[in-house]
Amino acid sequence: MPSSELLFIYPLLGPDDSWSGYRVEFAPGQNNREALNQLCDAPLVSQFDQRHPWFIPALPGSRIESALGERAVTVFPALPGPLEIEAMKQYEASLRQTRCKVALLATPEIKLPGTGAWDYLLISASHARSLPPYALLGMASRTVVVAKDVHSHNDRDWVLNNACTLSTSEFLQSRQNTGKKADMSRIKLLEMLTLIADDADTGKLEAIFRQEPKLSYSLLRLVNSAAIAPRNPITSFAQAINLLGRRQLQRWLQLLVYADPNNSQRPNPLLQKAAARGRQLEILASHLSPSPEAECLEDAAFMVGTFSLLDVLLNMSTKEILQQLPLAPVVNDALAEHAGGLGKLLGAIEAAEAGELKLAASTMKELGIKSDIYCDAQLASYSWAAKIRPTA
Repeated sequence: MPSSELLFIYPLLGPDDSWSGYRVEFAPGQNNREALNQLCDAPLVSQFDQRHPWFIPALPGSRIESALGERAVTVFPALPGPLEIEAMKQYEASLRQTRCKVALLATPEIKLPGTGAWDYLLISASHARSLPPYALLGMASRTVVVAKDVHSHNDRDWVLNNACTLSTSEFLQSRQNTGKKADMSRIKLLEMLTLIADDADTGKLEAIFRQEPKLSYSLLRLVNSAAIAPRNPITSFAQAINLLGRRQLQRWLQLLVYADPNNSQRPNPLLQKAAARGRQLEILASHLSPSPEAECLEDAAFMVGTFSLLDVLLNMSTKEILQQLPLAPVVNDALAEHAGGLGKLLGAIEAAEAGELKLAASTMKELGIKSDIYCDAQLASYSWAAKIRPTA
């Protein structure tokens, strides 16, 4: 029987901005062994990169180590509850004896352990920045340091420069005031989004690509990525329509707006985040109770997810953006006010990404989303988005 407790999965970024690990959490006070075992039994787990670690909360009796093998890293709290202390000590000792990887979740109230005492150290960016100079550099000589609660681009730069190998990605939702203009003008970008939202005919879309040659190249790199992996490379816009179909191509066009206009070979975490949101909303939309009224619910849900980060991409308010996009009412209301089932679902996903897990869990349950459905949706969306690596 599926557990009633929801677990939350987060990709972790490596130094090159690629997804390089995953962290699993429960809402406070909701640790549940059966929910972890559901994760173990999910077939999709095997589709993730076998080199990437999974950080799992310590729960004696779970079978996560046997399911994930060397990828499993069991995370122990620095301050376990009074009734958990002895059980945690015994669990930790058994894992160390079998040479399983163990991690400590640091807290400012407790002095950091000696270097090498744990395989991994998870520490918040604010805690890390309060430490004496070079403290993390010394720790990182024998312990892998993972930064969490990285809320700004400044925090991200700091943790990368101070020996943190992995980090969470909250900073992706903060706007950067760099003063630089995008290679593709904002007007041209919004013009393309308008055509996509209005389900424009192929000729109008092709005209945009003729005006912006870099767009055409970016699209071809995107649709030839591992997420699609066509048998033969797609070499033209017309071929993309013929092979993918208009509905699928529309989805790739939604993601194209996040692509680097300079066609960098580096991973693009904002694109992958938008892709994962779109796919997750698409999967969960059919499980909402009551079901939202939409002409094509899955397409509407995918658009809500992908367009929900446009304010970050364009450095504009959502209100400004929506004034220029002819979106269906169910999509517009979800983005503008988190209204309706799709809007509430988007709000729950945003709350989870922001670490507001109690709010996320209660909203998911209010919407009728069961724990096993939510777990599978996260795995499916991250597995798919992780493969979106534009080819040269």
